Parts: sequence; structure tokens; C-alpha cells
Amino acid sequence: MPPTVNMNALRIIEYDDRSPGDPSTRSTGLSTVKWLRDNLCSSWFNGFLTVLSTGFLLLVFRSLLNFIFSEQRNWAAVKTNLRLLFVHAYPEEQFSRVWVSLGVIVVLAGLSLGLSARFPAIPLRRIGAWFTTSGGLVVLGLVLMQPSQPSAVDGNAAMSERYLWLSAGFILIGLGAVFSSILKQDSRGRVISVAAIPFAFAVLGVLVAGLWLYPWGRFSFVEGEYLQEPASTVAMSTKIPWMVMWLLLVLSWFVGSVLRPTVISRILRLSINVLWLLVPFFLYWVVLRDPAFDWTHVWSVDIPLALSYAIVGCFVLWFLTRPAAGEFERIVAVLLLFYALFNWVSAFFGWHRPELRIFSYFLGSVPGLQNFLDFLDSVPVLQKERLTVLFLALAALLAHYFRGATAQRLRLISGWFGFILVFNYLVTVVNTPSTIETPTDNFIGGFSVTLIVAVFTLLFSFPIGVLMALARTSRMPIFRLLSTWYIETIRGIPLITILFFFSIMVPLFLPDGMDLNEMAAIIVGYSLFSAAYIAENVRGGLQSVRRGQYEASNALGLTTGQRTAFIVLPQALRVSIPPLVGQLIAVFKETSLIAIVGGFDFLRIADNVIPTQSEFVGARREALLFVSVVYWMVAFSISKYSRRLEKQLGVGK
Repeated sequence: MPPTVNMNALRIIEYDDRSPGDPSTRSTGLSTVKWLRDNLCSSWFNGFLTVLSTGFLLLVFRSLLNFIFSEQRNWAAVKTNLRLLFVHAYPEEQFSRVWVSLGVIVVLAGLSLGLSARFPAIPLRRIGAWFTTSGGLVVLGLVLMQPSQPSAVDGNAAMSERYLWLSAGFILIGLGAVFSSILKQDSRGRVISVAAIPFAFAVLGVLVAGLWLYPWGRFSFVEGEYLQEPASTVAMSTKIPWMVMWLLLVLSWFVGSVLRPTVISRILRLSINVLWLLVPFFLYWVVLRDPAFDWTHVWSVDIPLALSYAIVGCFVLWFLTRPAAGEFERIVAVLLLFYALFNWVSAFFGWHRPELRIFSYFLGSVPGLQNFLDFLDSVPVLQKERLTVLFLALAALLAHYFRGATAQRLRLISGWFGFILVFNYLVTVVNTPSTIETPTDNFIGGFSVTLIVAVFTLLFSFPIGVLMALARTSRMPIFRLLSTWYIETIRGIPLITILFFFSIMVPLFLPDGMDLNEMAAIIVGYSLFSAAYIAENVRGGLQSVRRGQYEASNALGLTTGQRTAFIVLPQALRVSIPPLVGQLIAVFKETSLIAIVGGFDFLRIADNVIPTQSEFVGARREALLFVSVVYWMVAFSISKYSRRLEKQLGVGK
């Protein structure tokens, strides 16, 4: 007779793993007065500090408002030079390329948002709190701000605008009160919420509509003459593109939402992730740069070369991934790596194809072969050939992880074929001169350069940093020592020194035929510098993985590569999110240092270019404040998203 189970004796034990100080554990039924008394005025000393801090913050807020809205501020300098601040001297007749680039990013963002189901709803109570806070700040600012002087500005117009903003503030407070008290729950007591993405799109739509309705003013330089219309809305060349961007964002999100439940959503997500990695290169070097291709050279040299290396690499990788592959194949991969490195070393001595010298030594007596070898030796080796051979050697070292099943071997070969075609295309684009003509060496500048340097630095430095972290925690002494020396050396040198070294000194040591322009030098130096700090952040995450995880993976029979890729790195990167986000923000902000090595970035234009214009001589504070606000907005957005990501992944629990 089977034993009976007393169901009443079974209990589902629920526990709360949140810390006592977690805000989510606090009672939500406290009144505002009680919360203020318990948290800010629990004693006379805390109350005194609260009053003192509040007075200081109000004083700072008032000073900032008086500075921003003072009649002495010339904000027309910023409004007139918005294009200069964001793209510098990019030709106006080619400006459609900038909008196309932004449109591609907007479409990818909309599709990513539509395919993602991780955006929770926002309670109306929280939206009401936002409205109340915004309206309160508007009213408080109008009360604290010093009124405009009638002698400098029409007093009636100033007071009318003041009353308009005061009315808007009270309307926001009223809406916040309605959302927070009346509409926060339905008839059944459930919390009323709205979808986060449509709400965000609605806010963006209001901002875009403000371009058509609110008189922000129209300021511009036309044929060198300064024109201003302060009572007009912005130009149609600004209204229409931003409206199109908003519509593209909404439509792409809708398409992603429709495709999310379908069977192709997984393939679409993977494709979009790959596009996010390729789009920066394509937009910068193809769309914005507009290369002038020499199609005769492309069809006769570039395409045959790319196909040859792609096909030869497929045969090599197919051989190295045989089910019976062993130590011989690994030795072949190592020899291929030494050959790739020797190709780079031989370039400094002027040897085009060093392997031909070996063939000539042993096979030079064969009739007709010596002449053919001499002809091949006279053909210069392109730098992308050396890079392709180096990538083939690295793929050969990883080939033993894909040996065995035909599906795995085909996955490696198809990845190699696609990678080589894309790589050779990008190298051809980079080596092709641009058709964009500007007064400076770089065809674009301003905030675009700030974003480009930050994005490319992160794309290059993150994989290098992860590899350096793995090497520093490796059991192999040679890798551990080399990575330690690299990390400690780079971290002991200031970033500006690295930038000067790569922009001035490195081009002097490059082989003949190889050039490193200013932008590439900045990105390479900055990437190597950032990789050292990312390596230390990831190393902290690697050391947090418990030893039992390694033992469990060994018990399952996983190889070292499989254990690192599927067990160790996911846990380490999850723990490393906070310091990695801090490094990301630091990389974005420290791009302002490229102005010191001659780059026309966001800060240099605001600090050096705008104040030297005859119409805005000395208008430096306005531009610098605008730049500071933009930097803060980007950094704050990254920080908020990282906090949301940490909450989703349960970092710290």
C-alpha cells in the first residue's frame, strides 16, 4: 500500500531575500507628512540639516535659473550653431546623409524595442508624481527667478510669457494630482498602469509637435550673413526630418511588436544584434563618408582577393575540424599563427612575400618556376592580406572546438566566409578616398565625432578587455604575465599621453604603404587604454565565480572553452555590470580629450569655435552649459538603463 501524504502538512515557504534597507520593502501607505517626519526630521539636528540643505539647494537652483534666463545670456549663439555643434563642417548639400544615418539607427531601435517584451507598465501614480514634480519645479523656478528688466525686454511680453509658464506648471500639478489620487486604481482596487513604450513615444511626440507650435526662433547663417527671427518656429528643414524620425520609430516598433510572437522573431533578433555591430562601420565609412570607388580595381583585385581567401580559409577550417582531428591539426594552427606574425615582422624589412624566398631556395632550379616566384614577389602585399591571414590563424586555433558534427563545422565555415567578405568590404571602403570636402582633415566633427569615438572604442576595447581578463586569470604563466604587464603599464599612463603617442609617434614606425590617420589613431589608442580598465572590471567578476561552478563543469565533461563561454563568462559579466557601466560613462565623457590632439569634437567647438565668431564673441558660457547638459543627459540615460538591467538580472542577489 503506497504511503499517504498529508497535504495539510505541506507548506510552501516563501522568503524575502531583499535587504531591510531595500526601498521596495518600505511601507507604501505612509503619508507624506509622516515620511518627512520619520526620514528628514527624526530629531532636531536632522531637521536643522534638512532646512540648511534645502536652503542651499534653493539658492543654487535660483542662481542657475538667473544665469540661464538672464538678459545677458546670448542663447542665439547655441541655436545658430546647433548644426556646427553636432556635425561641424559637414556640407549642407550632403546633409541628407546625416538624416539617413539617424533614420537607420531609429529603425533598429524601434525593431529592438518591439521584439523585446521586457518593458513593464508604468503605474499612473508614478506618472502623476512625475507631472507633479515637473510642475512644482516650474512654479518654484518662476517664484525664485529674478524678473526680467523692462528696460532690456518688453515688460508686457515678459510678464505674458511668465504667466504662460506659470499656468503650464499649475496644469502639470493638477494632472499629477488627478493621476496620483483619482485614477491610480480602478473600481476593483487594481493599480492602473500604462505601457512604458507607448507612453515614451507619446512624450517624444509632444516634443516633436513643440517644434511646429512653440516659437523657438529661427537663427542661421545664409551666405555668411547672420539672420534671426526670434518669434518664429524652427525651419521646415528641421521640423520635417524630426517628424519623419518619430514616425519611423513608431512604425518600426509596431512591426517588431507584430513579429514578436512569430517563428521568425528569434532569427530577427539575432540579425538585429549583428546589425547593431555592423551599422556603426557602415554608417561612418559608407553613408557619411561617401567613398569614391575605383570599380576597375574593385572587380580586378578586391573581389577576387576576398573570394580567394574566403574559399581557401573554408578548406583549411574544414580540414582542421575533422572528427579525427588531433594534435597534428593543432600544430598546423600554431604554425599558421607564427606565419601570420612573421608576415607582419617581415614588412618592416621590405619583404613582400617571405615564404617565396623559402620556395625559391629549395625549388629555384625547377624550369620556369623561378620566374613565376619572382613575379609574385614583385607584387606588393596589401595590409588586409596580412590581417586576413592573422584572422585565419586565430580561427584555426579555435577550430578544435567545432570539430565532429557536420552542423558545427558548417557553422564555423559559413561564419568565416561571411566575416571575410564583410571585413574585406570594410577595408576597401576605409582605403577609398571620400568625396566629402570640408575645411578640416576630418569630414565630420562635433557631437558626431564624440559618439563615433565612444562607440568604436567600446566595440574594440570590450573584447580585448575580456581576453586580457581571461589571460590574467589563466593558469598559463606566459599569458598571465603578459596580460599583467599590459594592464599595469597602460593603467599607469595618462590617457592624454596615450593619445599623443598614437597620433604622433606610432605613424613614424609603420611600414611603407601603411598610414594611420588622426581619427584611427585616436580610436586605436583609446581602445587599448580602455581595454586595460575593462579587463580589471571583468577580472573582478571572474573571481566572484565560485569554485563549485568549475568543478561542476568538469564533471559534465565540458572543455575549457565551453566552460568559459557558457558557465564562467555569463556569471562574471553579470556581476561586472556596475563597474562596466561606470567605464562606459567614463569613455563617453573622456572623449572630450581628443580636442587636445587636434580633433574638432563637441567640447572644442563650444569652447574655441563659437566664441570666436564675430556675432557671438565671448559667448562661451552658454555653449559650455549646453554641452554639459548634453553630456549629463547621455550619462544619466546610460545609468538609468544599467539600473534597470541590474534589476532584471538580479545583480547583487
